[in-house]
Amino acid sequence: MKSLLNKHKSKRKITTLVENRTTYSAEYAELNIYETHAFAEKVSLTFDFPIIASMLTGKKVMHIDGFEAFDFFPGESVVMPTKKEMVIDFPIATKEQPTQCLALGIDAFKIDEVVEKFNQQVAIENENNTWDLDETASHLINNIDVNHLIERLTYTFTNNNKSKDVLLDLMIQELIVRLLQTKAKSLIINDPHQVFNDTRIGTVIKFIKENLTNKNISVDLLAKKAYMSTSHFHKQFKNTLGISPIDYINSEKIKFSKKLIKESKNFRMSEIAFKSGFNNTSYFNRQFKKMELMTPQQFKASINNKA
Repeated sequence: MKSLLNKHKSKRKITTLVENRTTYSAEYAELNIYETHAFAEKVSLTFDFPIIASMLTGKKVMHIDGFEAFDFFPGESVVMPTKKEMVIDFPIATKEQPTQCLALGIDAFKIDEVVEKFNQQVAIENENNTWDLDETASHLINNIDVNHLIERLTYTFTNNNKSKDVLLDLMIQELIVRLLQTKAKSLIINDPHQVFNDTRIGTVIKFIKENLTNKNISVDLLAKKAYMSTSHFHKQFKNTLGISPIDYINSEKIKFSKKLIKESKNFRMSEIAFKSGFNNTSYFNRQFKKMELMTPQQFKASINNKA
């Protein structure tokens, strides 16, 4: 991404020190890169179309209705519906180290087209449960698939290519599906009314949550719980949630291990791993670093430093 930003920097013009905007347009989408070169507070932004905003460099403090104010760092994104206001503070922006963020806007008809396909083909079995991107904001942290797509989209937007619109069409369709999977995952996992308990995927999620420390949970077992073949279950699970069954189980175990580290500071890491449902400490360490971008020991040290 750094080389892309350097290329952008060589072309863009600065007309304001706060949220200087450069726009790259395509057939049914536009990419805006915003740069702020000075301290600023309570800067308001709204858009006439749904957008995904991703941090590139620096730090913002975001104020969005429905969320407590939160720090916004590189690797994070927010999905914003039409006409929803973001109020932004720039606590560390300087001329030498500007804060940079991109906002990708997509025409509503393209979103509707992809959503319709998604709702027809992805097997969330209760027909009354459908997804869209235009109701509430979402905050995505270290979503690897989304981040890779954002980087590829930025490259394609900022480079003249004969196939530019075709490539963008394919990538934006994939991005919308990734975001829908993220929302589907959130709704299925966190649904307070348990709307999805009568679906096979919802039943499997409930089983995993209730048996998280069981070291014998396997994809074969979960497929039997869902009354599907193993291969069909694996495909169905990943299509619906955007993550494989094993990666989901590991992410829930890591979440539980973080709770243990915070609450039980005297446990050795091998004990934490075992109590979280891992048979192997080195595998636990690898999964923890993969998902949290730090080792369990580094996470423990960060907790101790805050205490």
